[in-house]
Amino acid sequence: MRARDTDWEGVRLHVITGKGGTGKTTVAAALALALASAGGKVLLMEVEGRQGIAQLFDCPPLPYEERKVAVAPGTPGRAGGDVYALAADPESALLEYLEMFYNLRHAGRALTRLGVVDFATTIAPGLRDVLLTGKAAEATRRKVAGRFVYDAVVMDAPPTGRISRFLNVATEVSGLTRMGPIRGHADTVQSVIRSPQTAVHFVTVLEEMPVQETLDGVAELRGLAKGGLQLGGIMINMTRPVGLSDDQLAAAAAGTLDVQDIALGLKAAGIEDSLGPAGNLGLAGSLAAEVSEHAIEALAQREQRHKLDEAGQPRYELPMITDGMDLAGLYLLATALQEQGAA
Repeated sequence: MRARDTDWEGVRLHVITGKGGTGKTTVAAALALALASAGGKVLLMEVEGRQGIAQLFDCPPLPYEERKVAVAPGTPGRAGGDVYALAADPESALLEYLEMFYNLRHAGRALTRLGVVDFATTIAPGLRDVLLTGKAAEATRRKVAGRFVYDAVVMDAPPTGRISRFLNVATEVSGLTRMGPIRGHADTVQSVIRSPQTAVHFVTVLEEMPVQETLDGVAELRGLAKGGLQLGGIMINMTRPVGLSDDQLAAAAAGTLDVQDIALGLKAAGIEDSLGPAGNLGLAGSLAAEVSEHAIEALAQREQRHKLDEAGQPRYELPMITDGMDLAGLYLLATALQEQGAA
């Protein structure tokens, strides 16, 4: 039993990273729904310009504007809250920054037309990351009438290979300026990221390359953790139930399953098997081969789970959704995260 409702009590900015192809955006969306299920208001934010959130929620491409995309599933006795989404980009973030702090939005638009913004973020990639993480930090800190606008912010962040540099904005921007408003803005952003209200979660699947990249990412961020960065959980996506005992797994992987026993089981279920080529039992033999492949895969995935133990971080498992991802599938994943204490 858990002593509290969530493993991440007090965390308001959830940064989601992972190797490409592991379902990072899907997990970020599911976490946003899970966090909003208690009736709160959650912002789901992407920063890579892929419009992955719009595709998941089957809505038009998102502008640089916070828009409601879903109502979260509720909890017993309480209606679910709202999930808003934002597709952030450096250009829009810079325009907003100039307007908020200098009342220079029109001047910013002129700079955009001249291509100055693209030029600046190309020669100084650290500035791009400061602008994007700055938007997440601003949404996390934003208050109206003394209350936070959002109960939580979930950021679909860059892949694991780039996450350390993306989050280490103070170091990245130090090469640009050591004082002034940009440096002050970066320091403010860093104060949010390196605080107990931020956690970085990793998404992986049980395959060798994604698992190794996750372990490498955790190890790399541990260096930043000494400065206050909080490592979050490891979210294992697209898992499948095994359904076999250890002895059955070993026998199936070794190819020593008794095909005659399988045939008898089929017959008991009212399914007659027929002889295949060379007198082999057709259906029973095919099932034995499939079970063998399943067992080999399950044992390989078990080995990857053991490797993830090295990270020493909380782990959460999300089931494979086989009939396509939609809002119903996201609800299932959100419920799984809730039940395991991630939200």
